Amino acid sequence: MATRPARGSNRERRMTLRDHLVELRRRLLISAIALLVGMVVGFLISENIWDALRAPVVEIASQHNASINYTNISEAFDLRLQIALYTGLVLSAPIWLFQIWAFIVPGLSKRERAYSFGFFFAAVPLFFGGCFAGWSVWPHIVELMASFVPQEDSSFYSARYYFDFVLKLIIVVGIGFVLPVFVVLLNFLGVVSARGIIGAWRWAIVGITVFTAIATPAADVFSMFLLAIPMVFLYFAAWFIAFLHDRAVARRVDALSAELVT
Repeated sequence: MATRPARGSNRERRMTLRDHLVELRRRLLISAIALLVGMVVGFLISENIWDALRAPVVEIASQHNASINYTNISEAFDLRLQIALYTGLVLSAPIWLFQIWAFIVPGLSKRERAYSFGFFFAAVPLFFGGCFAGWSVWPHIVELMASFVPQEDSSFYSARYYFDFVLKLIIVVGIGFVLPVFVVLLNFLGVVSARGIIGAWRWAIVGITVFTAIATPAADVFSMFLLAIPMVFLYFAAWFIAFLHDRAVARRVDALSAELVT
């Protein structure tokens, strides 16, 4: 005789609202601890990071009077806290991004899980690669803009504004490098086709050029193209992946049609 499942059993392992909240709290706690550890490390090395960030200004100061200024008593300390925060976010990114992904994955289907898994492990290195590209370009932008200052004049840079300028440039470029991953994801979800992606390549190049021109707020054409070239390459790489995916889907459809005919 078949036995009745025990009361409270959960064969499908469905989580209640309380279980979800407990799981969310656990994920947030792990992320917060990782961020806190990263911030401590960031605060310890904040002076070295700030030295690297102000290196272009030091170079400018060798040509004419230039300096970074602090407009109030606490600004220097606040700046170190900001550097520690953003350094902590970067250092702990693999951990808190994984916690977000691990919280979402149980609610996805097997196919959606595979797509999100590939998206996660492609987006993270591309974001860091974009940040590295922005880091490599911004000194040229600062030096170029300072070259318009006459030799007999002085350049005084607000520490907070200068840090925000560099940070936004690096993050914007990092996000720009992740955009091709969204194109591939939309293709895998059936929203756009490889033919549509390659058909819009001219508009894509124009958009990338405009994006890099905005991300590099200077007349430095070299820096703009230094960012645009890898982004164009990533766009065509996204098209190639979409092309392979569409061809594989077409083959499966043809095979299924042949089976139905026979």
